[in-house]
Amino acid sequence: MENSKKQLLRHLPKIDEVMNLLEQKGIFSKAPRDIVRTACRTVVDNQRQEIMRREGAGKEMPEPLIDRVAEKVMQVIEDLYTFRLRKVVNATGVILHTNLGRSPLSDDALRRLIDVAGGYSNLEFDLAKGGRGFRYDHVRRILCVLSGAEDALVVNNNAAAVLLVVNTFAEGREVVVSRGELVEIGGEFRIPEVMEKSGAHLREIGTTNRTRLSDYEKVIGSETGLILKVHTSNFKIVGFTEEADLSALVSLGKRYGVPVMNDLGSGCFTELDRYGLEREPTVRDVLKTGVDVITFSGDKLLGGPQAGIILGREDTLLKVKKNPLNRALRIDKLTLAALEATLIQHLQPEKAVIGLRTLKTLTEPLSTVTKRAKKLLSALQKERFEGLSIALKKGTSMAGGGSLPTQEIDTALLSVVSARMSPSALEERLRSLDVPIIARISDDEVLFDLRTIVEEEFIYIREGLKKISSSQGRSL
Repeated sequence: MENSKKQLLRHLPKIDEVMNLLEQKGIFSKAPRDIVRTACRTVVDNQRQEIMRREGAGKEMPEPLIDRVAEKVMQVIEDLYTFRLRKVVNATGVILHTNLGRSPLSDDALRRLIDVAGGYSNLEFDLAKGGRGFRYDHVRRILCVLSGAEDALVVNNNAAAVLLVVNTFAEGREVVVSRGELVEIGGEFRIPEVMEKSGAHLREIGTTNRTRLSDYEKVIGSETGLILKVHTSNFKIVGFTEEADLSALVSLGKRYGVPVMNDLGSGCFTELDRYGLEREPTVRDVLKTGVDVITFSGDKLLGGPQAGIILGREDTLLKVKKNPLNRALRIDKLTLAALEATLIQHLQPEKAVIGLRTLKTLTEPLSTVTKRAKKLLSALQKERFEGLSIALKKGTSMAGGGSLPTQEIDTALLSVVSARMSPSALEERLRSLDVPIIARISDDEVLFDLRTIVEEEFIYIREGLKKISSSQGRSL
C-alpha cells in the first residue's frame, strides 16, 4: 500500500508544468499569473493530501495526471467569477428571515440606490451653505417627524446602536437590566456580551419571570450609568409574570438623574392591530413615555435596509453623536439612500403597507394569498411534472427576525411530494438551482409558503421543478 502511495505521489505534476499547460489553454486571460500559481499549488496540495489519506486497496485512485490537475485549476479560476451572494426565492413562510436577508427593499429604495450609487452625492456636503455637512441630516428630520423624537442618529445595525448608547452613558459604570430581558437573538448576539464590549458592568435585577419597579430602585446608586429596558423580541414569558412599566422607569430615572434606554429590537411605525395582528407599540407610542433614548432595526418591521436607529432627547443624542465610537459604526451612502426612501413611504401608512414588501406580506389578507397559491398550482399542474404531486394546503407563516414571536399568520401552502426522492433530497435539489428555492419540510412534504412568494417568482419555481423533474434525480 505504501508503495502505491509513493507511486501516486511521484506522479504529481510540478507547478511550472501545470502553469505551462494552462498558459496554452489561455488561462491568463481570466486571471493574473500569481493568482493562477496559487490555485495550482492549492490543487496539487489537495491531491497530495488525498493520496496520503487513502486507506485500503478498495477504490482505485486515478493517477494525478497533469491534464486532470490543469482542469481542476481551470474550475477554481472559473469559480472565482461566480457570485456568492445570490437571489433566492423565500418559500419558507418566515417573512423576516435573517438568513435570507430580512426585508426586501421597495422599488422606491432600489431606484434611490441607483441614483445615489451611480455617481457623486452630497453625502457630507451642505448644499445650502456650500460647506461640510453631516450625513445623518439626510434622515434626521423625517425620523423626528415620523416618531415625535427630538433628535435622531443612524448607525449600521441595532447591535451597534445598543453598543454605542451603552458605551456613551455607562462605560466603567453599571447598567441595570431585568434578568427576564437578558436576551440572545440570532447569531449568538447576547445583551450581556454587548454590555461587556461597551465597557459597562451589568447589574441584573429581579427574576426571569418577575421584575418590579422596586427592584430597579433598590440598586440605583452612584455607579449607575443607565437603566435599560429590552424588548424580548424573539420570545414571550407567559403565566406568573410581572415587569416594570416603561413610564414608571422614566419617572424613576428622572428622580435619580439616571438616563433610561429602551431597546425595541423591531421598531414599528405601523399600527399592526388594524390588520388583525398582535398589537406592537409603535415608536411614537414608546417615545411618548418620555424615555431618554430608544434603539431599533431598520430592516425588520420598518421594512428598510439594515441599520440601527437611535431616537430620543436632543441632549441625550448630542452625547451619543460626540462618542468617537460613532464614526466606526456609521452608515454608508447606500444605506442612507435606501433608508430615506423607506421612511418617506411611511409618511402615508396606508401606502406603506402596499409599497413595502415586508409590511405587505405581514398584512396581506389570506384570501389574496390563497388566490396566488391557486394561480401557481394551476400553472404547475399544466406542466405535468413527472414524479411530482402538488396540492394546496392550509398553514401558518411567522414574522421571524425576532418580531411578533407568538404571532401565527394564516397562509396557503403548496405541498410538493416526489415519487423518486425523499423530501430532504428534493429540498436539497431546490437549493442547488440557478435561482435557489428555499422551502421547508413538514410531514414528509416539501412546502412552498405563498405568503413569502410573489407572482414574479413563479417562473423560478416552474422552471426549477421542470429541471428537477426532467432529471432522474437520486433517490435517498
